[in-house]
Amino acid sequence: MQKGNINVQTENIFPIIKKFLYSDHEIFLRELVSNAVDATQKRKTLAKIGEITAVEGDTSIEVLIDSEAKTLTIRDRGIGMTEEEVNKYINQIAFSGATEFLDKYQGDDAKTAIIGHFGLGFYSAFMVAKNVDIISWSQKEDSTPVQWTCDGSPAYEIGEATKDERGTDIVLHIADDSLEFLEQARIDGILNKYCKFMPVEIISGTSSTWEDDPSGEKDEKDNVKKIEVKVPNVINKTQPLWSRQPAELKDEDYQEFYKDLYPMNFEDPLFHIHLNVDFPFNLTGILYFPQLKKEMELRRDKIHLYSNQVFITDNVANIVPDFLTMLHGVIDSPDIPLNVSRSYLQEDANVKKISGHISKKVSDKLASMFNKDRESFAAQWDDLRIFVEYGMLTDEKFTERAKKFILFKDTEGTCVTYDELIAAVGETQKDKSGKIVLPYTSDAKAQHAFIEPAKERGYKVLVMEGPLASHMVQKLEEAYPEVQFKRVDSDVIDNLIETDEASTSALDEKQEETLKPIIEGAFPSGTYKVKFVPMTPTAAPITITRSEFMRRMKEQQAVGGGGFQMFGAMPESYDVAVNANHPMVQKLLNETDSKEQARLAKRAGNLARLSQGLLEGEELTSFITEGYAELA
Repeated sequence: MQKGNINVQTENIFPIIKKFLYSDHEIFLRELVSNAVDATQKRKTLAKIGEITAVEGDTSIEVLIDSEAKTLTIRDRGIGMTEEEVNKYINQIAFSGATEFLDKYQGDDAKTAIIGHFGLGFYSAFMVAKNVDIISWSQKEDSTPVQWTCDGSPAYEIGEATKDERGTDIVLHIADDSLEFLEQARIDGILNKYCKFMPVEIISGTSSTWEDDPSGEKDEKDNVKKIEVKVPNVINKTQPLWSRQPAELKDEDYQEFYKDLYPMNFEDPLFHIHLNVDFPFNLTGILYFPQLKKEMELRRDKIHLYSNQVFITDNVANIVPDFLTMLHGVIDSPDIPLNVSRSYLQEDANVKKISGHISKKVSDKLASMFNKDRESFAAQWDDLRIFVEYGMLTDEKFTERAKKFILFKDTEGTCVTYDELIAAVGETQKDKSGKIVLPYTSDAKAQHAFIEPAKERGYKVLVMEGPLASHMVQKLEEAYPEVQFKRVDSDVIDNLIETDEASTSALDEKQEETLKPIIEGAFPSGTYKVKFVPMTPTAAPITITRSEFMRRMKEQQAVGGGGFQMFGAMPESYDVAVNANHPMVQKLLNETDSKEQARLAKRAGNLARLSQGLLEGEELTSFITEGYAELA
């Protein structure tokens, strides 16, 4: 038995590995199983080129728990190692850069920055093990089994061993603070998370199957009895769907794979995109568009990132464009540099290319769906709209591409393209500056009192719902400079589209000056601004609106962005439009009792506020009480 010290210049390397190599200790199993997969694949490759004998028999990887001995073994039937190779790959290369490692990774990035650096993947075993044995028998002819043992210090022992078959056993003697890794359910959970699609069969524990009783004994219904049989539990699928060619797959295959990925998601996805690129970078994967149902579900853990079928993370920020984080699915690319910090990842050229390609692939798919079956595309628009809007707000290139398929939905439920919309409104919705005004609603029920007059005027009212509405209308105004969006409740109908036509008012300037303080007294001071507007006598006597500019700023500030954060919280501000031609105005003007005059103004003001949900608390209670009193 040979003894020695690992080639490391400082003895504090192991504590650093144990504490800081990975943020989650369970990752050790992924690293060791990945090494086993690599060894198995290498054996197959060398056999193909004739360097070793042809591969025959079982090549599966086993993960074995021995609760009594407190050991966890990862067994492969791969290429194996000679004593010389153990010395080279375990004792020398692994720590040749130890000093550099210590100098470079002592900051906050240490936990995520060094996966695979300096061959440290194997040494992740010491995060959970007090001793580790490597028992290996090389596939090379005339080789003999070798055993390497280390207790987590730079000291090790290496010598001859006994082994029944070629390959490598990594035996972890689990530490007392990590006994959870001797539980079958815990191990199977980790393997399902990280190794579910590795390209070599992985066996962990057993599972039950029911087979015919060999004795032929029958039950009361004259059927051969079934007996429970324990079989090896194969964790993974070695040929995941994304690794296969799209031409050989059917829609049912994609639906089944979606359910396999998300067993608790009971709704089918709207569509899928199969990524299959080999130049200028390697990228495969399947992305699914879920049914969002008008909700912005910005969960960032629904796309799983793999590297050569090894699960890496479900945090795909900086790899996938931000607006695509609403998608579900899998991305697999060996070209994504997972061994570096996230800050470096943001600047990596390959990552930017991959991100841009995925964005283009998605926009191409949407354009294809629109061109192929517009009716179906329009039927799905409520789900697609949120995604398209978010994409346009965060990706300029996507904005240009989206012009090919973006739809505008009106209050009648009709979806039209931008060109169709402009052709439909024609000259009827142009204001005096020549801009085409597009009224929209963010809540058709709440804004019904404003929508109906607009429709009676012949205006097409668009539906712009959701938390992104205020940002989106501004984005659309940038994309289409010839139009201006106005929410239907931003002004009275006569002023919604400003023209040069002047309306006649029943009030002169002096009468307005007389009435203004009376009506102002009906509203809380400082928040409501009174103005007189000549409208049809049948229109409401008082209408409360909020200007498009002020409301849009406040909404954008609430969602975030828009450049208004620097101004602080936007104050509440409402316009009180008094219909100068309504009979109530003349009644107020003719009333000689100032108390009755104030009461009538207050009643009208409260009704206007109530219609907009602005009458609250004590004022609302008092208004209702007074109303019931009048009925008594």
